[in-house]
Amino acid sequence: TTGMANQEEAEIQISELDLLSSMFPYEEEFAVTDQMALAELKHYVENESAEVPSSKVQFILNVKTEVPNASMVEFSMACALPFKYPTVLPEITVRSSSLSRSQQILLNSDLKTYLMQNLSGEPCMLSAREWVKGHAAAYIDKDLSSSSMTASDATQAEATTFTRLWIYSHHIYNKQKRKNIIDWAKELSLSGFCMPGKPGVVCVEGLQSSCEEFWSRVRRLTWKRILIRHREDVSLEGGRHAEIQKQRKFPTLEEKCFDAHGARGNHMDLGQLYHFLEEKGCADIFQMYFGVEGH
Repeated sequence: TTGMANQEEAEIQISELDLLSSMFPYEEEFAVTDQMALAELKHYVENESAEVPSSKVQFILNVKTEVPNASMVEFSMACALPFKYPTVLPEITVRSSSLSRSQQILLNSDLKTYLMQNLSGEPCMLSAREWVKGHAAAYIDKDLSSSSMTASDATQAEATTFTRLWIYSHHIYNKQKRKNIIDWAKELSLSGFCMPGKPGVVCVEGLQSSCEEFWSRVRRLTWKRILIRHREDVSLEGGRHAEIQKQRKFPTLEEKCFDAHGARGNHMDLGQLYHFLEEKGCADIFQMYFGVEGH
């Protein structure tokens, strides 16, 4: 039955993720960006009756590699495992600030070809990482200006993804962190809101690459606990400015203080947060954060 097959695939995914986390224990090398999806997957494997997870496990693998002139360059692999993985290929996008857009597109299509030809149907995240470590640096100097790939092909090849991240923190009080959150969102053209206090809630929305850059900066700050509670990705045709604006639920990123008239005044009024989310058409998120129906 498909149930059995799914179960087996899910088990393979979990053992591969365990292997990755034991090989790369540091967040800067390997980080699961969607803890909820991973928890769902584990739950599914442990309880045969459980529903198939609703979202793919997503994670980042960062690979540092030396380029010929002896400097180090970091390549970031944003990965998602479809439910049928390893029967189907993983979704991987390799990025680096040292790559031009057309170099990046070529690198990604070569990686995909390599996996298709050599590793179809088997767990291949480590092989993909090895391939990037060994080959990615060569793309930095590739001169593609004369190649048949024109800029418009390059734009066509990469449909823009609009992303919304719902971040949960044990608490956000620190003034500097709050300033960073607002400044970085502005710099990266992200909208959303930040609710300081305990717990702390941050929502950012905008281009996928900008959201990922925002998250990688935020999680490097010191936190008692911070994670992505939920992530929404929408593929946009052509990714024009107007398309992106249409997806936004928030006009800008601002700090929202819902006064909880508590003794210390730092616990936020979750009822007010619920109504605010409901107004924005995001009421279902409340339950993901707090595990209860809002009222």
